[in-house]
Amino acid sequence: MAHLSITTSAAEQIQRVLEERGQGLGLRVTVKPSGCSGYSYVLDFADEAANDDAVFEAHGATVFVAPEALEMLDGSEVDYVSEGLNRFFRFNNPNVKDQCGCGESFTV
Repeated sequence: MAHLSITTSAAEQIQRVLEERGQGLGLRVTVKPSGCSGYSYVLDFADEAANDDAVFEAHGATVFVAPEALEMLDGSEVDYVSEGLNRFFRFNNPNVKDQCGCGESFTV
């Protein structure tokens, strides 16, 4: 069975954004072919769960992963970080073999 962990910081941000939005069940994550290294993460709101979604919960937040992304994300940690003026979700993904210089795409 696949595993995905959610840091406290990521869970707080997911809850904050859903509260501001006024609806939603959690964060939906998938990957798409993109960029110079092969794939990029795609984040969206999950307003409903699809029958084939993998569902991960921690610290009061829920992350839904599309089945086609599950193998690539297995073992990953979803974090929310602040670097200077930038704030973003970061995936600490042990399956990544290489990524582009800008950090937008990765290879598994």
